[in-house]
Amino acid sequence: MSGDPQQRIFLIRHGETEWSKSGQHTGRTDIPLTDEGRRRAKLLGSYLSQYRFALVLTSPLSRARETCELAGLGNVAQTDPNLREWDYGVYEGRTTAQIRAEDPSWSVWLSPITGGESLLEVGERAKQVVERVVKAAPNQDVALFAHGHILRILAAVWIGLPPVTGRLLALDTATVSVLGYERKTRVIREWNITTPGS
Repeated sequence: MSGDPQQRIFLIRHGETEWSKSGQHTGRTDIPLTDEGRRRAKLLGSYLSQYRFALVLTSPLSRARETCELAGLGNVAQTDPNLREWDYGVYEGRTTAQIRAEDPSWSVWLSPITGGESLLEVGERAKQVVERVVKAAPNQDVALFAHGHILRILAAVWIGLPPVTGRLLALDTATVSVLGYERKTRVIREWNITTPGS
């Protein structure tokens, strides 16, 4: 039993922004949190305060960094560029409904991303984050502050599934999910937890 891995990886999606509220694809555009996003980020801090993190990583984008700061972990966080959100290229700032008005079969998960990153490229970044945290903090808790799509892809990669599996894992703003182990098998232990008061 003692030889089984104990590491837990906490995935924290940033708080609400105007674009997350409207459903606009928000990749590299640096959109700030709304007042509601900031309120719920502070509630994340109350929830996360029961844990001790050996490593805290955040996307360099301000919505993730501010969520991390408001959650009380900004002073120990390191920026990891691999936690940036998917680069949506020409689809940046547009909603799925707007894009499907021109291309009814379009899916961010299944269609080519013109001028941005492919799903496999985002998957490679997610793998690099997983490799980093497994090496840096074995058998300890880690917190990752990032974005909806990169975190869904990272969860898929963690359990050994293709990045496209992330499309089956809905993830709301200002939520916590936990990756870990069952004995030696990598599993999703908890998903899309809304903190009390949200």
